[in-house]
Amino acid sequence: MAFYESVFIARQDASAAQVEGLQDSLASVIEENGGKVTKREYWGLRNIAYRMKKNRKGHYVLFNLDAPSAAIDEFDRQLRLNEDVLRHLVIRVEELEEEPSVMMQKGRDERPRRGKKEGES
Repeated sequence: MAFYESVFIARQDASAAQVEGLQDSLASVIEENGGKVTKREYWGLRNIAYRMKKNRKGHYVLFNLDAPSAAIDEFDRQLRLNEDVLRHLVIRVEELEEEPSVMMQKGRDERPRRGKKEGES
C-alpha cells in the first residue's frame, strides 16, 4: 500500500460535530476499502486567503492515509460529492510523519509581531 496525505476544508457553517461526523464517514470509507487512517488532525476554524463559494473561513482537517489506490479513488470521490467540503487535496508521499504537523506545534507563535521588537510587551 502507498502513503497519502489529505487536507480538506469544510464550510464555516458546519458545526464542529458535523465536521467530526464527516471525518468519521471519510475514515470509514478508507477502512472499508482496505486502508487505514494513521493520523487525523483537526486544525480548527481558520481564515481562508480568498473567498471560496461565499465562505471566508473554513474547518481544516488533515488525514494521513495508508491505503491502496482504489480506496483513495473512493475517498476522493466522496470528498467531491460532499457539499460541506469547499476544497480538498490528496497527495502521495514517501513516508508518513508521526509527530504533529507544523500547524499543530506549540512553538509556532513565538515569532515577534510586526511593529514590536524582541523583548517588548
